[in-house]
Amino acid sequence: MKKIVTILGARPQFVKAAVLSRIISKYNTVEEVIVHTGQHYDANMSDIFFSEMEIPKPKYNLSIH
Repeated sequence: MKKIVTILGARPQFVKAAVLSRIISKYNTVEEVIVHTGQHYDANMSDIFFSEMEIPKPKYNLSIH
């Protein structure tokens, strides 16, 4: 299985990732691993994007404030 690592940290990256994650999820032969840098650690600056844009929860959070 192929893996794609998506690294998110700032708002523009969340918008791009939302589109790509939906496409990647359609392929059974590809696994997306999401890494969140933790740059925006406030719920209104980060968590809201995951829920409202239906981005899968990150596998790793680097917690870089």
